[in-house]
Amino acid sequence: MTDQTKPFNVLFLCTGNSARSILAEAAINLPSIGGGKFRGFSAGSHPAGQVNPLALELLRQQHIPTDGLRSKSWDEFAKPDAPHMHFVFTVCDNAAAEVCPIWPGHPMSAHWGVPDPAAVIGSDDDKRRAFREAWLVLSRRVTLFASLPIASLSRLALQERLDRIGRD
Repeated sequence: MTDQTKPFNVLFLCTGNSARSILAEAAINLPSIGGGKFRGFSAGSHPAGQVNPLALELLRQQHIPTDGLRSKSWDEFAKPDAPHMHFVFTVCDNAAAEVCPIWPGHPMSAHWGVPDPAAVIGSDDDKRRAFREAWLVLSRRVTLFASLPIASLSRLALQERLDRIGRD
C-alpha cells in the first residue's frame, strides 16, 4: 500500500448492520484507535433498519459517540458516488458467505467473524455480556489493524496480517 494524506476508508459488513458492524465502525472512528488515519463505515446485506439498542447502550457507556450510526444496506457503498473503500471486513459468518457487491478499486478484505450478540437468548445481563464480549473482540481487532504499518507493507504481507487478525 502507498502512503496517503487522506484517511483510509474502511467498511465493516454484517447481515443486519445492527450490532457487530456498528461496533466496529464506532471503534475505528475513535481518535484513540483510528487516529484520523481511518474513516469507518458499516453496512449490511439485509439491514435491520435500526441499530440494536444494546449496541447503542454499550457505546454510550463507553463514552463513544453514536451520532450518525444507522443500519443501512451495503448497496449504498456500491454506488458510483459512494466513498472509495480501501478495506472491507466481514464481521459475521452470514455476510462472509454471501456474494458481496463488486467494490470499485478492489479494496483489501478479510473475514473477522464474531458471534452475534443480538442473537443471544437469555436474561438482559446475558445479552449485555454478549455485547461486551463482541465489543472487546472487535475493538481489539480494529486496534491491531489500525496499528499496522500499512504504508510499508506489501499487499501480500498486509493481506496475511489482515487474515491473521481475524483468526487470532
